[in-house]
Amino acid sequence: MSWTCLTLQTDRDHAELWSDALSAQGALAVTLSSQATGAEEVPVFGEPGCPEMPLWPHCQIEVLLPMDWDASSWLKQVSTSLDQPVPPHRSEIVADQDWVRLTQSQFDPIPAAPGLWIVPTWHEPPDPSALNLRLDPGQAFGTGSHPTTRLCLEWLTAHPPRMQRVLDYGCGSGILTIAAGLLGTTQPIGVDIDPVAVQTACDNATLNGVSASFYEPDSFPDFPPFDGVIANILTNPLVVLAPLLLNQLKAGGWLTLSGILSSQVERIQNAYAPDCFLSIAGEREGWVCLSGVKQVY
Repeated sequence: MSWTCLTLQTDRDHAELWSDALSAQGALAVTLSSQATGAEEVPVFGEPGCPEMPLWPHCQIEVLLPMDWDASSWLKQVSTSLDQPVPPHRSEIVADQDWVRLTQSQFDPIPAAPGLWIVPTWHEPPDPSALNLRLDPGQAFGTGSHPTTRLCLEWLTAHPPRMQRVLDYGCGSGILTIAAGLLGTTQPIGVDIDPVAVQTACDNATLNGVSASFYEPDSFPDFPPFDGVIANILTNPLVVLAPLLLNQLKAGGWLTLSGILSSQVERIQNAYAPDCFLSIAGEREGWVCLSGVKQVY
């Protein structure tokens, strides 16, 4: 099976208008990106509660259509509905492929931290003597490739939580919970607001032979305070969750946080002081990992 792919050129003022209209008119898929193909990309980070981030000055919209559609006539209908001229565009045929094989070819084992590899199930471990965490890309965040995940994994491998009880709040795929289990945690626990993530994390833990438990916040049991708490989410949620995370941590226990931009460090430090004074434990590509110990009073 093949498809028609239209690539439209527009500016940031009209990109979302066109994207929404193309989707509403039955496009199979609509993808928005920069026209500056091959140029150095400048990452723009956003999160809930922050102002919407601007699009690129010059945008392109890729639209996937059924092969038997008259793409030119369809595009004219969309332009008429918007009362806008048809933007510059090109058309090409996208042939069917073995998409599973293609997707798998894009994900290789990742040396996530010293002595720790993230290995998709279709690969053999590059270093059988290392800790090899089996994980396939899926619906939940956390494949080991994002800088914040790497920072947390580096911290865990540098401070193995042997014989400790650890809470991973905002666990996503369960990658940090599972890593803690492989590193000797006696009771790895993960929490996520997304039920799909909770199920994915359970499946991934089983795949790795790790006995871990995962919960949504509403069903989270009343556990005794943990020896360590790790949370790789975003700054706004981390600020809101500060009282909860500190309450889950025993006095003298460690707290490790990521999902934080360099410019947001002071805000996080202020949110957790004076109960826990956080310092920078690592930095990658503009992201920061903070760690500290809860005060004993």
